[in-house]
Amino acid sequence: MNREIIIDDYLEKPYWVIDILPKQVPADSRGQFFTIEQYFLSEEQAERRCRQFCNILMKLNCYEDIAVCGLSEEWTINPHPVDVEQWLLERKPLLVFIEASDALLTINGDDIYMTVYNPDEALLQLLRPLAAAEGLFLWKPSEI
Repeated sequence: MNREIIIDDYLEKPYWVIDILPKQVPADSRGQFFTIEQYFLSEEQAERRCRQFCNILMKLNCYEDIAVCGLSEEWTINPHPVDVEQWLLERKPLLVFIEASDALLTINGDDIYMTVYNPDEALLQLLRPLAAAEGLFLWKPSEI
């Protein structure tokens, strides 16, 4: 990786979400979002989601170099798939940098989504079918 990544700078940029749901749930929704969210945070569902996220990252890595970092670790460029899978299954927060697109993905083990900060159109076009292949959705949160 040729440059220092300043995480806070990315967290202020436009972002998209790769999620189990096709769009943002409105605050006044008649459904039971929090009950459903708890179901998807169960051990079995969380493991399945970690594997979905891993599959997206590994397929993305076929097209682009990725650098992966835990919160207190060094960046690893193009890590072995088994390592990425293990990191995700341990549900530790991960940062994934795609230098070619100047984008940052964040994955928090306690969430049902991953966030893509500052994606360019080429990256979005690649992530859409990768997410869909895993039964997930890519969407942009509404501006509040």
